[in-house]
Amino acid sequence: MLTVTFSVRPEQGEPSGFDLGDMAFVGDLGEASSAGHSPDQGMMIHLSVPLLLDTLTEMLDGRRTAVGFTGVDTSFSIRFRRNTAGISVFAGPKVVARESRGELARAVLRATEQYERSALSVVPTHEAARADYSAAANKFRTAIQALRQDPKP
Repeated sequence: MLTVTFSVRPEQGEPSGFDLGDMAFVGDLGEASSAGHSPDQGMMIHLSVPLLLDTLTEMLDGRRTAVGFTGVDTSFSIRFRRNTAGISVFAGPKVVARESRGELARAVLRATEQYERSALSVVPTHEAARADYSAAANKFRTAIQALRQDPKP
């Protein structure tokens, strides 16, 4: 089972739309995280999560069979490839997880909603990053609803 987490790094001063943070993808076959690398792979997390959601929406709604994601202002990247068995999650050449579209969508949605309740909730409401995040999350939820109607893995 894939676990996805998004986090804000501590001690950055007042919360803003440009806070640095990390993503982690932990699956049955391995893990990929932006934390703990040299050079640093932390990213502008409030901007990167919506980018990830938009990227995955293109795969979940059937427009793309393979997508790549690179966070904002980082070299951290992860790829997703869909086939008849589901979706493979890659970090470089290594497979981190193989999941159905529904399982991948649920794992990312759990992380998205947990992040909305915690880290994003302290970002000032006038920050454009909050509006972008909400729009991408709503679009992602809509894609998941449509996915429930589609029997493909």
